[in-house]
Amino acid sequence: REAFHIAAEPDDMRDAYGRHPFGQRLLLSRRLVEAGARFVTVIDGGWDNHVNIRDAMRGRLPQIDQGLSMLLADLENRGLLDSTLVVMTTEFGRTVKLNKDGGRDHWPKAFSTMMAGGGIKRGVIHGQTDARGSEPTDAPIGPGELAATLFTQLGIDPTRKLMSPGNRPIDIVRDAEPIHEIIA
Repeated sequence: REAFHIAAEPDDMRDAYGRHPFGQRLLLSRRLVEAGARFVTVIDGGWDNHVNIRDAMRGRLPQIDQGLSMLLADLENRGLLDSTLVVMTTEFGRTVKLNKDGGRDHWPKAFSTMMAGGGIKRGVIHGQTDARGSEPTDAPIGPGELAATLFTQLGIDPTRKLMSPGNRPIDIVRDAEPIHEIIA
């Protein structure tokens, strides 16, 4: 319960994460990990920027940069990064061109995921898109490969089957391998 008492953090630490909701959520996540929580999810509201994406990004990206970079540095300084897997992802990307409202629409073919710590190689970029960022051109992965990688890093065999209440086996991950190139 004490981990939720974020006011116990020194002001300079709270400032370093950013005195905005996202930064304070990340600080709370570090406190939860430090207190022994095994799984923490940080949600940062909607990113469905179909209108005026430029202003939306100008307001949000500095907060992401500040909070996420501080979380990684703080975990490293406390000796927690190697045992803590940090993942930032979305469910899909955005179209290359702006729509009539100055926003971007849904684009399932190319998007990014950031992973750090928890047995992931440092400084690795895996895969790439064409020059427009619209199509994967090298080492594309899908949700299955991402899930297999996450389960592997969490110590769960991604080929394991769970049994449904009707005694029917269910694949945790179907027909996908972990992304071995990014695993340390």
